[in-house]
Amino acid sequence: MFPNAKDSEALVVVIDDDESVREALRALFQSVGLATEIHGSVQSFLDAGPVERAGCIVLDIRLPGRSGLEFQEALARTDMAQSVVLISAHVDVQMAVRAMKAGAVDVLSKPVREQDLLEAVNRALANDQARRSEAKLNQALHARYATLSERERQVFGLVAAGLLNKQIAERAAITEATVKLHRSQVMKKMEAESLPELVRMADRLAKSGVIPQS
Repeated sequence: MFPNAKDSEALVVVIDDDESVREALRALFQSVGLATEIHGSVQSFLDAGPVERAGCIVLDIRLPGRSGLEFQEALARTDMAQSVVLISAHVDVQMAVRAMKAGAVDVLSKPVREQDLLEAVNRALANDQARRSEAKLNQALHARYATLSERERQVFGLVAAGLLNKQIAERAAITEATVKLHRSQVMKKMEAESLPELVRMADRLAKSGVIPQS
């Protein structure tokens, strides 16, 4: 059920001010093989270390001090967006709408049905796994792009824009033979096996702001 259950990244963090709820949820998640960390407040969780360590946060909406909903909305405005499942004994429509707009995977009412919660956490972990994979891919692409020379970056951009070797040669004021050489180096350094793959890499780099949008 949980693809990351044996992965150290598959950490479920429970933040709830009710100790009995915290312990019950920890027992539930550990029963399906998920590493679980519990906290009685948002501040306790933040004091424990980087937010990024969580694969999924099961968060009570109403907490003393900083509320769960406020914390979730704050996370959504940063580059540390997390997969969050919100729970509360009192969920109104306005609150649920706010939570979903901020990216909550689900909003569940207490007492929470175990199956509903496990399914929500499963979706949250899958989302987190996809987010981490995306981040790793972007990081790898950025590292490869950093190895390109200025001329290779220029040729990369022109190739990705659909220009032919002759057109690139004219635009860059170099020979077609030199274009072919740089193009070959770009394919090798970017580890692209085809032109369509190279174009997809360029699009991903442009979306992350590394190269200008074409």
